[in-house]
Amino acid sequence: MPNLATGIVWYGEDADELAQVLDAAPQARWVQLRSAGIERYRKLMGDGRTWTCAKAIYGEAVAEHALAMILASFKEIPQLARRRSWTESVGRSLYDARVTLVGAGGISAALLVLMKPFRISATVVRRRPLPVKDAVRVIPHDRLLEALSGADVVVLACALVDDTIGLFGAREFNAMANHALLVNVGRGRLVRTNELVDALRSGQVAAAALDVTDPEPLPLGHPLWDLDNVLITPHSGNPDERGREPFARLITENVRRFAARLPLLAEVDVELGY
Repeated sequence: MPNLATGIVWYGEDADELAQVLDAAPQARWVQLRSAGIERYRKLMGDGRTWTCAKAIYGEAVAEHALAMILASFKEIPQLARRRSWTESVGRSLYDARVTLVGAGGISAALLVLMKPFRISATVVRRRPLPVKDAVRVIPHDRLLEALSGADVVVLACALVDDTIGLFGAREFNAMANHALLVNVGRGRLVRTNELVDALRSGQVAAAALDVTDPEPLPLGHPLWDLDNVLITPHSGNPDERGREPFARLITENVRRFAARLPLLAEVDVELGY
């Protein structure tokens, strides 16, 4: 019975439905969400309850997908695979590349580990310039343009909050080297899509690899579909099938911790929005 529940594990996706459940469960002190992103639920937070999300479980899967997209883009695999004649390819190498990661969460941490064999030089942009393992430098958000200059790859893996909506537009693309690859595995709304299209068409940005877009799903006939220098996947970096087992482990551990009155894993900072 919801009115007796002290904790709720929410496996749905509709914030209004969750609001109804919470209204029926006044004793609930903890809510566990299935998603890493919490933007659709922010209006429900700040209610005195402890909120946890799934940000702890998707990092490795999304990082693996990001690395696959980087390598496929550098080696021109999408273009070559569509051709019907033998063609020379120059491609590029990830070895010794300069990589800027925007965001310092689980995705970036896992991606830094995966890219270690490539001897990359990694810069991480984060809200607080605290050290990040395997990064050669950490730069605060207000120096983003400095972190973009000279990067061979720019990876967007930060949360979508009020001050990151539209974080990347013409100004940021102009700060990037014109040989750079933009990778977005965070949220589509981090990027101003029309300005990205312009930058890709003009050659200001060499290429983009997008697992998330704005709008999403990307509609038929959208200009991004027609650009040869864009690799698009349908938000498939963290498929539900791969997330079920780690999510079950997260729930099990958080239930144990909740019963023992211990700190919960993947707790949401309501003020920061992630």
